[in-house]
Amino acid sequence: MTSGDLGQRGGATASERQAQVQLRDEASGSGVIVRKILRALPEWFGIEEAVENYVAVADRSATTVASLAGADVGVLTLVAHGHYAAEVYVMAVLPEHHHAGIGRAMLERIEATLGRAGVEFLQVKTLAAGHPDEGYARTRAFYLAYGFRPLEEFPDLWSPENPALQMVKTVAGPSAT
Repeated sequence: MTSGDLGQRGGATASERQAQVQLRDEASGSGVIVRKILRALPEWFGIEEAVENYVAVADRSATTVASLAGADVGVLTLVAHGHYAAEVYVMAVLPEHHHAGIGRAMLERIEATLGRAGVEFLQVKTLAAGHPDEGYARTRAFYLAYGFRPLEEFPDLWSPENPALQMVKTVAGPSAT
């Protein structure tokens, strides 16, 4: 589905698309879905070895999958690091669905699940600002807007050409109802 298809269906806005998104949690085995979505985002996921690593981790880890009209359009793979911390290992949304609230919806879902489980901290690693990349500048802005904060840069974690930035946030605990 393209953004043009959405326009032909009555001009769905970003908030309408977010309302239409279906989220499902897969305990493991989501590598095929992750590969398909990452292949559509070569500007962010153009290193084959990294893509295959994300696929392997998604095959053995929890992944939230976002779908619209039965088509998978986003993924978020989560890795636990002990009882108190977890990591957004990879998150991606098909480009024609950027800015539709799908990434936020996936983060809200996993954060609620983590909060109920007693997890206190959530981290994500992304490309550091030292590497001039417009796409990753938008990625960092997205995570900042969601409440993540830069913690530390790792110039050689991935490679000197791809310095990593670790961002963290506290996880909201279960709401009292």
